[in-house]
Amino acid sequence: MGEAMVRWMGGHQFLGIDSTRHSVVLSSPEEDVGMKPSELLLVALAGCSAFDVVDILQKKRLRLMGLEVKVDGEQDPEPPWAFRKIRLEYVVRGSSIPEKAVAQAIELSEQKYCSVMATVSGVAEVSSRFRIEAEEGR
Repeated sequence: MGEAMVRWMGGHQFLGIDSTRHSVVLSSPEEDVGMKPSELLLVALAGCSAFDVVDILQKKRLRLMGLEVKVDGEQDPEPPWAFRKIRLEYVVRGSSIPEKAVAQAIELSEQKYCSVMATVSGVAEVSSRFRIEAEEGR
């Protein structure tokens, strides 16, 4: 079971704390610190899938040297501004990493393992793509 708490810190700043006592600052765009809660959803989606992809590629004993997941979303123009389209781009860096392995890892994450994906894909149209950047000699 997942658990979290959000504590108001004053103004438009909040502190989110998860069940393992890790924290993140949330705020409105006008504040100097913190993430917008709606964009934190995008970060959660990218992070959830990134964990899976890294684990899967490492279990295949591939020479993974880096991964970035870029994510953007289109929101409704009116409240509650729900995301309707979300796009992920996986940028994989490594040595001799086959495209088939990356595609399979992403598919497993998106279709089987990522709880955030399972939650948002019922509301938003989610698409993804990837590219591999070779890093030799490391």
